[in-house]
Amino acid sequence: MEDLYKENLLDHYKNPRNHGRIIKADIHMEDSNPLCGDEIEIFLRVKDGKIEKASFEGKGCVISQATASMLTEELKGKALKEVQRMEREDILDMIGVNLTHTRIKCAMLPLMAAKKAIIEYESKKE
Repeated sequence: MEDLYKENLLDHYKNPRNHGRIIKADIHMEDSNPLCGDEIEIFLRVKDGKIEKASFEGKGCVISQATASMLTEELKGKALKEVQRMEREDILDMIGVNLTHTRIKCAMLPLMAAKKAIIEYESKKE
């Protein structure tokens, strides 16, 4: 079963979904993992408290970039509060591959960027 997940991970890396900038995004955040050099930019368009559109740009390892692709697919239609409740287990379940501690940080980078972006967005609204 893990082989299917590995194939899916490689497919998202080679053929990323939602790659590119959203012009006039409501939410934008850059983040990086200085230990390995992975970089990610998350772009979100919000309507009525839900994510209408999500995209990313970045560079880095297969895990960080494929996870960003998968995450942008997963975020569409979710309420901002739902995203804030997402945790490590949600990401690990999504990618379906056992990771070392170091690689978990790569997989978490896109979600951490999205969460930071939402916090910043909501603080500006208040």
